[in-house]
Amino acid sequence: MKRMASVEIAAEHERILREIESTDTNCIGPTLRSVYDGQEHGLFMEKLDARIRNHDRDIERMCNHHFQGFVDSITELLKVRGEAQKLKSQVTETNQRLQNDGKELIRSMEELNQCRVQQRNIANTIDKLTHCLPVLEMYSRLQEQMSAKRYYPALCTLEQLEQTCLPRAGQYRFCSIMAENIPKLRTHIRDTAMSQLRDFLESIRKHSDKIGQTAVKQVHNHAVSGAQELVDFSPVYRCLHIYTVLGLRDVFENYYRKQRRKQARLVLQPHSNMHETLEGYRRYFNQIVGFFVVEDHVLHTTRGLVNRAYVEELWELALSKIVAALRTHSSYCDDPNLVLDLKNLMVLFADTLQGYGFPVSQLFDMLLEMREQYGEILLKRWNITFRQVLDQDNYSPIPVSTEEEYRHYTSQFPMQDPELEKLPFSEFVPKVYCQLKEFIYACLKYSEDLHLSSTEVDDMIRKSTNLLLTRTLSNCLQYAIKKKNVGLAELVQVIINTTHLEQSCHFLEEFISNITNVPPDTVNATKLYGTSTFKDARHAAEAEIYTNLNTKIDQFLQLADYDWMASPPAGGTLSASDYLIDLIAFLNSTFSVFTNLPGKVAQTACMSACKHISTSLMELLLNPEVRQISIGALHQLNADVKECESFARAGPVAGFQGDTLLLAFSDLRQLLDLFTQWDWSTYLVDYGKPTCKYLRVNPHISLALLEKMKETSRKNNVFAQFRKTDRDRQKLIDTIIKQLRNLITQQQA
Repeated sequence: MKRMASVEIAAEHERILREIESTDTNCIGPTLRSVYDGQEHGLFMEKLDARIRNHDRDIERMCNHHFQGFVDSITELLKVRGEAQKLKSQVTETNQRLQNDGKELIRSMEELNQCRVQQRNIANTIDKLTHCLPVLEMYSRLQEQMSAKRYYPALCTLEQLEQTCLPRAGQYRFCSIMAENIPKLRTHIRDTAMSQLRDFLESIRKHSDKIGQTAVKQVHNHAVSGAQELVDFSPVYRCLHIYTVLGLRDVFENYYRKQRRKQARLVLQPHSNMHETLEGYRRYFNQIVGFFVVEDHVLHTTRGLVNRAYVEELWELALSKIVAALRTHSSYCDDPNLVLDLKNLMVLFADTLQGYGFPVSQLFDMLLEMREQYGEILLKRWNITFRQVLDQDNYSPIPVSTEEEYRHYTSQFPMQDPELEKLPFSEFVPKVYCQLKEFIYACLKYSEDLHLSSTEVDDMIRKSTNLLLTRTLSNCLQYAIKKKNVGLAELVQVIINTTHLEQSCHFLEEFISNITNVPPDTVNATKLYGTSTFKDARHAAEAEIYTNLNTKIDQFLQLADYDWMASPPAGGTLSASDYLIDLIAFLNSTFSVFTNLPGKVAQTACMSACKHISTSLMELLLNPEVRQISIGALHQLNADVKECESFARAGPVAGFQGDTLLLAFSDLRQLLDLFTQWDWSTYLVDYGKPTCKYLRVNPHISLALLEKMKETSRKNNVFAQFRKTDRDRQKLIDTIIKQLRNLITQQQA
C-alpha cells in the first residue's frame, strides 16, 4: 500500500512540475497552493531541485554550444561602439538643435491648445446659451403677456416653458427659480381668469335688460346682428381655455352653469309691482331675452361649455316661471289698453326668442288664455259705456232737420228708407251700434300677430261679440228696462230701439266678415246672437210695459170706493165711477203713444190692460173682506163695466177684429147680467151646454156672491120675516144656493 501511495505521489509531483513549466507564471498560484496544502512538501522540493539541476545542465550545454558565436558578436559590438559614440554625439547635437527649435513650436502648440480650449469653452457656452436664451426670451414674453393681461397666451407660454425649454436649459439657478414660480403663475392666471369671469357674469346680469332691449329692437327692425355685437365674450372664452389647459374644464363648466342658473332664477323673478306699468313688463321680458341671447351665443361658440339639453332645461324652467308670473300679474290689470300693449310686448318677446331657436308655443297659448281675460276686461269697460249711453239717452226719436244731420246719423247706423223729418229711434241706437263696432275693433287688435288663421280670428271675434251681446248689452238693457221711475214712453222707445238694433245685426255680420275676410256663410262659422239679444230685450220691455200698465191701473183701482150696501137705483141711468173715468182717460192717452210700436205689442198691451181691469174688478167682488154686497152695488159695478166695454168697442188700438177686446170683460159681463137680471132659471137649466148664455159664469163664484147677498138680506132687513116679498126673496136665494151647491157637487163627482 505504501508503495502504491508513493507512486501516486510521485506521479502527482511530476504533473505539477510539468504544469509549472508549461503554465504562465501569473497562473501557477493555485498549483503551488496545492503543493503547500499537501503533506509531501519536502519530497516535492527535492523533485523541484532535481528538475532545476537538470535544466541548469541543459542551459550549460546550450551555452557551450553557442559560445564562439557569442565571442564573435562581442567583437563586432566593440567595433560598433566607436561608431555609436560618434552617432551619439551627432544625435545629441541634433537633439540639442531640435530642442532649441522645438521650444518655439511647443510655445505655439501650447498657445494653440489654449485657443482650442477657449474655442471649446466658447462652443459650450454658445450651446448652453442656445438652450438658455429661449428660456429667458420665453420668460420675458411671459412677463409681457402677464402685464398685458393676455392670460391664455401666457398660460400657453408657461406650458411650453415648463415642458420644453426648462428641461433643455439644464440645472441653473435661474431655471430653478423659474420652475418654482410656474405653479404660482398658474394659480395667479387661474384666479385672475375666474375674477374676470365673475366680473363678466355680474356685468351681463346688470346689463341683461339692455342686451334684451337691443336684441328685441333688432328683431323688430329685421336687423341682422348677433350677441357678439352686444357683449364681449372674451372673458368666457379666456377662462374656458385657461381651465381647459389646466385640466379643470369640468370644474369651470359646473361653476359657469351653477352661476347662470342662479342668475336665471333672479331674472325670472318679477317685481311685485310689475303689473302697474307696461315698463315693468318690458324690463322683465328684456332681462329674460338678454339672458337667453347670451346663453344661445355661448352654446354656439364654446363647444360644450353649455349644451342643448342644459339650455332647453333652463328654457323650460323659464317658460313655467313666465307663464305663472303673467297669470298672477295680468290678473290685477283692468285696463284693456295695458293688456293690449302687454300682448304686443309678449308677441315681440316670443318672436325674438323664436328667432334664436327657442320653442314659444306655450307663450302663444298664454296669449290665447289672456285673450279671455282681455275679453272680460273689455266687457266690463263696455258695460260702463253702455250704461252711460242708456242713462244719458232722452228716449225720444231723433229729430232730423238737414241733410247733413241725416248723413251724420246714417254714417253711424245703417238704415233703410228713413223719414227725413224724424228718425224713429233715439240717440242710443247709433251710439250702441258704434260701440259694438269699437268692441269688434278692440277684439281684432288683440288677435293681430298671434299667428292665427283668418277663420280663427273670425271665430274669436264672433264669440267675444256674442258675449258682449248676450251678457253685457243684454244686462244693460235689462237694467234700463227694470230701473225705477222708467215710464211707459221710455219703454216704448226701448222697444223701437231694440227693433232697429235687431234689424242691424246682419250689418254687424258683414262688418266682421269684411275685417276678417271670412264670408259669413262659411261652414261652422259662429253666428251672432244679436237678434235673440235684442228680441229678448224687446220682450222684456214689452213685459215691463204690461207690468207698468197694470201697476198704473192698480193705482187707479186703489181709488175705487164702492158702497157695497148701496140701495137699488130708483130709476134712470147710473154713471160710471170717477176713478174709472180717469182710468179710461189714462189708457186712451197711453195707447195713443203706442202708435209707433209693432201692432202685436200694442194689441197685447191693450188686451192685457182690459183683462187686468176685468180681473181686478172681479177680485173686488170676491174680496174676503167684503162680506156683504147689495144688488145696488152690483148695478154700480155694472155701470163701470159698461164704461170699460165702451172703451173696448172704441178700438183704442188698431188691429183687433170685431169685438175681440170685449172678450176681456166677458166673464164679468155674464156674471153681472146673471145677478142684475136675476136669470137663475136659465143659468141652472142651460149650465154645461155650449150654447149656454152664461157659459163663462163659474158656479163657485156665483155661490160666493150669493152668500154675500144672503148675508146682506139677513142683517139689513131685520123685519124681513114680516114682509112676504122679502121672505120669498130670501127663500129664493136659499133655493138657488142649494141648487148651486148640488151643481158643484155633481161637477166634482
